[in-house]
Amino acid sequence: MRSRAIITSALPYANGEIHLGHVASTYLPADVTARFLGLKGVEAYHVCATDDFGTPILIQAEKEGREPEEYVAHWNRRDREDFEALGVRFDAFSSTSSPENVALAGEVFLALHGAGHIYESDVVQFYCEADGKFLPDRYVRGRCPSCGAADQYSDLCEACGGIPDEIEDPRCAICGNRPVKRGSAHYFFRLSGFAGRLEEWLEGNRNLQPDVKKYVLNWIRGGLSDWDITRDVRWGVPVPLEGAGGKVLYGWFDNHLAYVSAAFGLLRSRGADPEEFWNGADVYHFIGKDIAYHHYLLLAAVRMGLGERYKLPDYIPTRGHLTLQSRKISKSRGWYIGLREFLGWYPADYLRFYLALVSPYSQDDLNFDWDDFAARVNSELIGNVGNLANRALGFAKRAHGGRVPAPGPYGEADRAALGEIGSLAAEAGALMVANRLDRALRRILGFSASFNRYFQHAEPWKAGADACVHLSVNAVRSLAVVLHPFVPESAARMWSQLGLGGGGPSGQRWESASEVALGAGHEIGEPAPLFARVDAEGVRRRKEALGGGGRR
Repeated sequence: MRSRAIITSALPYANGEIHLGHVASTYLPADVTARFLGLKGVEAYHVCATDDFGTPILIQAEKEGREPEEYVAHWNRRDREDFEALGVRFDAFSSTSSPENVALAGEVFLALHGAGHIYESDVVQFYCEADGKFLPDRYVRGRCPSCGAADQYSDLCEACGGIPDEIEDPRCAICGNRPVKRGSAHYFFRLSGFAGRLEEWLEGNRNLQPDVKKYVLNWIRGGLSDWDITRDVRWGVPVPLEGAGGKVLYGWFDNHLAYVSAAFGLLRSRGADPEEFWNGADVYHFIGKDIAYHHYLLLAAVRMGLGERYKLPDYIPTRGHLTLQSRKISKSRGWYIGLREFLGWYPADYLRFYLALVSPYSQDDLNFDWDDFAARVNSELIGNVGNLANRALGFAKRAHGGRVPAPGPYGEADRAALGEIGSLAAEAGALMVANRLDRALRRILGFSASFNRYFQHAEPWKAGADACVHLSVNAVRSLAVVLHPFVPESAARMWSQLGLGGGGPSGQRWESASEVALGAGHEIGEPAPLFARVDAEGVRRRKEALGGGGRR
């Protein structure tokens, strides 16, 4: 682990509200990791941006009678507000249409073009005669030639994750008519020329997930196709060459550059040397599995083509999709939950806790189930964590005048409890470093459950168990530190009830969770229930509201 880190989250498309499916695989794991690294003393910055360009945005802006610049600015503000409401903190939240990113994209294009990595070639592409326009990839849908999945984009099969060479049974996504083919000159990035270097990098990076690496290597060994990186639309980064015919850069060429432009803008504002910081940091790109091809291949090859002026990522944590009640999320069918809507029902920490607990570090899809959500919040967050905090602090308040008692001599159970505190930071921390956030959270919950059993068996309401109270109050402090990345608001309330200041748990060292830091006589604050139960009636209503039953 280096002393610096740059953490990025895949860019949300500036064309609609954030829903739970966006949060689970990308933004929450990135935020949890950034908070953890902060506790480890790493100078870590979490950056992101909205993905502003593309025909879908242009068409929707026209439908609403807005200029595209105004339209994407609205969604940039809205997305940041929604993320902040969930407790997802960004040190910089920019946009691909920012002057800085537009300038960087043009600079990168010219550098790659000058180095011979970009060339011009005629392309026969889909043209919709009914709509009178060339169709970008996302406006041609059909059957994937690789896996046979229907209704897939012509540039990305969401079923198998591959990039179709030629979509079968193509249809215009605007009007549904079958498009024709017409010729147009375009610029290509010579991705095929980087196959050997990409394979060498993938084989040598032990931080990348083996399962993802395996199928990316299979893509390389199966032969990489050069990428058409320009489009015949008006909303995008203009190709910075004379005679480019009004073409703009393909969104997947310029959007990942916003990781760099957003981070560099932030670093400059803080007086740092951006290139020196980036190249000396651990670089994380958090993504969902559907964009693995773009990040493991295109993004990496572009940086290689620049002479690795911007170092390649050390980590690309890649997670599966979120299903809802075991069904694929679909906004058109009403089968989704908007983030803002959810946070009107329940505290942000409830969602953070549940999604972190059920999200494995793998490409396996995860499921949001209303009954499981209620059960886990009520049993683990409330019945386990909340119960320990309430009983330990409440008992100290009632029986010891609100002060931590002196421990007295330790018995066998007390020494075992002391050992639990001593091992917590290292064991949970190792899982956090390995991106096993769900397992780290389970380790923390196991710690809390162990102290609940210890407290119950020690029966501190009887004489001679002051050591149990002393250690249990300290265990609550340990929990506040290690739970901060997952449930920051709840951890801060726990910290306050402990009577502690010092900037809250976010200002502590991760390793301090394994210290017995509260000595005899420390005055605690005012204990109060940390959480309220998720009631069955509310869950029933939420389930009925899905899929057209009325959103309430």
